[in-house]
Amino acid sequence: MKTLITGGAGFIGANLTLELEKRFSSASITVLDNFSPGTAENLKGFKGRLIKGSVEDEKSIDSLKGEKFDFIYHLAAITDTTVTDDKRMMRVNVDGFKNILKIANYGNAPVVYASSAGVYGNGPAPMKETQALRPLNAYALSKAETEKIALSSTEIAAIGLRYFNVYGPKEANKGKSASMIWQLACRMKGDNPPRIFKYGEQVRDFIYVKDVVSATVQAMEILNKSKLNTILNIGTGTAASFNRVIEILNNILGTNFKPDYFDNPYNFFQNHTQADTTLAAETIGFKAKYSIEDGIKDYLTS
Repeated sequence: MKTLITGGAGFIGANLTLELEKRFSSASITVLDNFSPGTAENLKGFKGRLIKGSVEDEKSIDSLKGEKFDFIYHLAAITDTTVTDDKRMMRVNVDGFKNILKIANYGNAPVVYASSAGVYGNGPAPMKETQALRPLNAYALSKAETEKIALSSTEIAAIGLRYFNVYGPKEANKGKSASMIWQLACRMKGDNPPRIFKYGEQVRDFIYVKDVVSATVQAMEILNKSKLNTILNIGTGTAASFNRVIEILNNILGTNFKPDYFDNPYNFFQNHTQADTTLAAETIGFKAKYSIEDGIKDYLTS
């Protein structure tokens, strides 16, 4: 069974790629990635096919158009929410998605694609898939647009996954776009106080990447059995403040840092993300296994 994973050398993509390689023959897996910010190091030991290219690049897409894939996982995207080049964001995230749908249509392949909790903006929480979308930046807007494109299609089976705040191994290459858990841990390990926006009371639904990979695989398993076209939240259903994250990190690292609070310079900041996970449980049987305490401990000690 031939599988295409776009963005397969990135954070979530690499974790997914290596998990699928464990379950299936690596010879059946093709990864398309432009290594920005993904890195070949994330796929160390991977024996499948690795193509350097971008989803919005016609040459990269043309090289795949004649192939019939059985499954497509589309994770390639610009994920930096501070990018202000709207045209570039839409070209990569939206036009790139359209290109992947062309490949999917050629082989009648089901598609699991990455969306984001960013589409909710500062809407009411817990956030439900049926509520109005309020994207606050170009990234969130691009994800809302890809969802609209997928849902309007009658030709493909697709599940869009609104990932909440993902953290875990292989995210370091994302730099400033890496999770706050990673960034705070790095400061604290370096004997520096953790810096967060005043006054650390903003909350996030932090979900461990191992749970995200499980949800992504479960979504494809359902698509392999029945043709759906839907959107699902992928979170834990529980929110934690940044102050709480620092408490957990102090406990695991054996430190005793107090937060260094500073003014938030962003007017598009989400103050509260929390997933209503009812639909994901009903549709693909997903329930997160890792609490934030267990996830951070596994991340930093394994």
